[in-house]
Amino acid sequence: MKEQIIAKVDQMRDELIALSHRIHAHPEIAFTEHKAVSFIKEVLERHGFEVETPYAQVETAFKAVKKGKGSGPKIAFLAEYDALPEIGHACGHNIIASCSTGAFLSLSQLMDHFDGELTLIGTPAEEAGGGKIHLLRNGGFDGIEYALMMHPSSGDKGLVNRGGRAATSVSIEFFGKSAHSSGPQAGVNALNALISTFNHIDMMRPALHPGSNINGIITKGGTVANAIPDYAAATFSLRSSTLFELEKLADAVIRCAKSAELLVGARMEAKVGDMYAERYPNWPMCEAFKNNMETLGMEMAVGNPVGNYGSSDIGNVSIVIPAIHDYLPACPAGVNSHNVAYTECANQPMADETCLLGAKGLAMTAYDILTDSTLRERIQEYFKKQIPAEYKAK
Repeated sequence: MKEQIIAKVDQMRDELIALSHRIHAHPEIAFTEHKAVSFIKEVLERHGFEVETPYAQVETAFKAVKKGKGSGPKIAFLAEYDALPEIGHACGHNIIASCSTGAFLSLSQLMDHFDGELTLIGTPAEEAGGGKIHLLRNGGFDGIEYALMMHPSSGDKGLVNRGGRAATSVSIEFFGKSAHSSGPQAGVNALNALISTFNHIDMMRPALHPGSNINGIITKGGTVANAIPDYAAATFSLRSSTLFELEKLADAVIRCAKSAELLVGARMEAKVGDMYAERYPNWPMCEAFKNNMETLGMEMAVGNPVGNYGSSDIGNVSIVIPAIHDYLPACPAGVNSHNVAYTECANQPMADETCLLGAKGLAMTAYDILTDSTLRERIQEYFKKQIPAEYKAK
């Protein structure tokens, strides 16, 4: 049966590469991915699927479903397709979208042989906006038991079992009173309050929980040097090892801003962004994907589920249901994501082959879950032991 999955993906080769390239050529940032959704929808409809979009109250999300011959495991492939501002698909989400679409379509053609249900969920706004968080909140993952996706990386090896840190943003604004710089006592300096906030945060750094870090930029600091700024703003990026530590970190940043508010007298407003949870890779699912990718000829490494890694809203999914977010190289070593070089690489032959290989590997792994009750038991048992009790209590 896995040979048939491979053959189905190969039959769609040109179609999947074309989809990846179309999305790459039309980059759209968080929650504006209308073209990407239309491109994917066009492919799905060509294969006879009805596509629900908007989905779960998210304008640029979508869902397509294929039922098997009877009730059974409910598996979702997740497609991301948002780009980065200014530099386009520098994280290769065009590859992810086409890869998950290919996995869904290839295995769907064989579902008459199995009990279960496949879903392709389009998840916008991973880079900023927490699309999966909104979908979870609005019931978009209700009934789903397993979630699978692949993320492109660099080098010559794939990677499974890598975790991710919790992350959020905190926006701080100060509202003061303008005055001429020759008479600053007549004003309230919003920029001074903001600088004081940065200084308070720096004083706090030695006491940060291991695995936590804060980076910030001033987004507005005044317009002319000879006037007291009546408005100043900054955005801070926060990461921590767990969602619980992240919540404490966000509170600490706001306390620093409140102390500056009291010190300077400028009014402060704070806004905390969506909380991206840390990622819990499900090892039995990772192992199955690793085995399938090695069968396809890809060398795979095993990562550490805990470390000072980046962040993704797949983490929020991984604390609710077993999930994988494993990596396959789409660009040569040294070409790192989130820069223009990766954008230029993400529609080249290496990236195209990764898209197809990933589609095969994900579909083969979903097949394993559908047909192997022992694997399903291992996945669920691992999930129960892996996820902290605090999350289960929520």
